[in-house]
Amino acid sequence: MSAFLWLAEIKRRVPMHSPRCFLSRVGPLSKPGLLPWCATKHPGWSKLFLGSAGEGNFTNVITKKFQRGQKSQRKPGYIGPLDGSWQERLADVVTPLWRLSYEEQLKVKFEAQKKILRRLESYLQKLNGVNVTTSAPRAEGLSCLLHPIIPSPVINGYRNKSTFSVNRGPDGNPKTVGYYLGTWRDRSIVCVRSNHLKNIPEKHNQVAQEELGVQKEAVKKFFTTGPGAVCDLTSLYFQESTVTRCSHQQSPYQLLSGEPHLFEDLLGLKIRISPDAFFQINTAGAEVLYRTVGELSRVNSNTILLDICCGTGVIGLSLAQYASQILGIELVEQAVEDARWTAAFNGITNCEFHTGRAEKILPQLLKSKEDGQVIVAVVNPARAGLHYQVVRAIRNCRAIHTLIFVSCKPHGEATRNIIELCCPPDSAKKLLGEPFVLRKAVPVDLFPHTLHCELVLLFTR
Repeated sequence: MSAFLWLAEIKRRVPMHSPRCFLSRVGPLSKPGLLPWCATKHPGWSKLFLGSAGEGNFTNVITKKFQRGQKSQRKPGYIGPLDGSWQERLADVVTPLWRLSYEEQLKVKFEAQKKILRRLESYLQKLNGVNVTTSAPRAEGLSCLLHPIIPSPVINGYRNKSTFSVNRGPDGNPKTVGYYLGTWRDRSIVCVRSNHLKNIPEKHNQVAQEELGVQKEAVKKFFTTGPGAVCDLTSLYFQESTVTRCSHQQSPYQLLSGEPHLFEDLLGLKIRISPDAFFQINTAGAEVLYRTVGELSRVNSNTILLDICCGTGVIGLSLAQYASQILGIELVEQAVEDARWTAAFNGITNCEFHTGRAEKILPQLLKSKEDGQVIVAVVNPARAGLHYQVVRAIRNCRAIHTLIFVSCKPHGEATRNIIELCCPPDSAKKLLGEPFVLRKAVPVDLFPHTLHCELVLLFTR
């Protein structure tokens, strides 16, 4: 059995750069030999999570090939100078833009988003002459309007989630706490301390370097009266599982101490967050992102806002005062419960939140809302993109004239989704509605020092 702990810390928000709300999670902590799938590869393997949800670590940095017990002559490959320190190598992987000023980072990200949009527009133009937009070509060699990238209000130590691993370090210490370089497959894993990474809060690193016991009471004592008390935790959860990622439904979280939920102030609302609910790792950046979505949506008292993959419902709830109704769909039951609580606590009465797979719920939900009503749809899917039935339901709903697509990986599955939304009608694929047209693109940076960026796309028809 491996054990997961979910920890939470709340800090009072005063000025913009004061400590913010942190959601902390620890797991899995495992004893040697208890995980059959990894016992022969990394005895004593354990992992420490400080955070709620969001971006993961980058690995696969140092690669060594072993064939039939013989070591390959290929030199280890990693990002960064050959003579760089272990810390620099790790920083080059986890935060590859750390050597640049933030202004230079934004330029790199803007060019990357522009390249993605050019490729996307090229795809759309090839689809039987689809017009990306009815206006003349705009700046940056694009047909749609590309806005300047919106910077993150917080540049350093912005993560409200940090993920650490515990294993052998470069010096042979078997209890090194940090991030991995290498691959399990090639048995080249080395755990490098991460206290130098610019995106991790200082307190996360401070606690991560302490040794954690596997017993519940020992861990509870560590974070309540021991060295971990510096975090001033709101909640301490424990979860047992046989896999590295496990939902609350598969194995319920056990509250060891503190409050059962984390609370965050966001866009004038008090938001409740459960252990299993997704929440952006950069709280200040998330406010900028959601504000951007709201400005592009232009909802009014005659508009229904459809929030697909709504998570804790923050986007819809923040716009509820302007719309006639908010309809949210989310797979994670705990997140929907959080959204309903947040609505009730903040006195919001025009919201409905539905639990389940969007491809099952959305088609029926849209059928009941199409009688002359205007719908603005917002989708914020995971990196896997939208299920084709969700795309088909949006495309075939005549009441949806505006669509906002938020993607952290627009060059992945999101590209397929967008092509299906914008291509000519295709009876074979049951895409019968009028195609959407890409109008605007707004990059929003939530992950300074990394290559990641959220891209908000506005479509109309």
